[in-house]
Amino acid sequence: MASDVKLTLGPLLFNWPADMWSDFYARIADEAPVDRVVIGELTCSKRLPHYADRIPAAVERLQRAGKSVIFASLILVTLERERRASAELLGAAEADVEINDLTLMNWVDDATRFSVGPFVNVYNEATLAFLARKGAHLICVPAELPFSEIETLAKAATDLNVDLEVWAYGRVPLAISARCYHARAHGLAKDSCQFVCGYDLDGRAVDTIDGQAFLAINGVQTLSYNHCNLIRDLDRLAAAGVHSLRLSPHSDDLVAVAHIFRDVLDGRLDKDEALRRLQKNAPDAVFSNGFMFGSAGAEGLANSRADPARAR
Repeated sequence: MASDVKLTLGPLLFNWPADMWSDFYARIADEAPVDRVVIGELTCSKRLPHYADRIPAAVERLQRAGKSVIFASLILVTLERERRASAELLGAAEADVEINDLTLMNWVDDATRFSVGPFVNVYNEATLAFLARKGAHLICVPAELPFSEIETLAKAATDLNVDLEVWAYGRVPLAISARCYHARAHGLAKDSCQFVCGYDLDGRAVDTIDGQAFLAINGVQTLSYNHCNLIRDLDRLAAAGVHSLRLSPHSDDLVAVAHIFRDVLDGRLDKDEALRRLQKNAPDAVFSNGFMFGSAGAEGLANSRADPARAR
């Protein structure tokens, strides 16, 4: 179908134990057919000390396996130490940095080569062109963009020699806050949170008062409850000029997920069979692609695909 479309493993959003973190990236290096890996902490700076000393070894292993490595920056910079760390990250990293908070644009100069994460609101061609002029070579657009907007931005990105990336798998990040929902849910203050977000490897599900699954919280971050899954829309995205797809890590087998996406892109696997395998790999996940069709993000795959014209 489109073997030139690349796969990017997005940064881990969740608070995993350090050993689990190391084992995950070792498997990604050795077994996953992904082209790029975005690594590092972007949700909460308090988590970083738990695994910071393991990052160099993980990066070395990923690069040795032929993966491009991009360092993630925080989504929300609120403290002076976070501001200093962000400046140091952008100034010292040998690999690219993914800018997720425009605070980091303060330290971008003419020689800086960077990418832009889906947490920056790139909604139109003018914003995309501005970031490209500043040095962005890869831009992952927000997950809530409909296909018609993706198509427009993909054309503009191609003209600007920028790779456009789309969020293709995983719970969708919807909001970030200075408050910590996880700590509050456990009756704790943010400053003494005891890292309770680590109890929920894929975030903590939130139900409405009617008991309907609604969102998931991940420390200071709000995610969708459903998992975005664009496996049946890859041909449409490739034809529009999308250069890269982002897979977001969860506790299901991401190596298997990456193989399924790669096989569909390379024409070795039927889309319906791929969907069946993804569901088997994550049996509790509810898949959606509503944003792609300009609908509610939680709208399911089957309903959206019933009317392809809605993607226009």
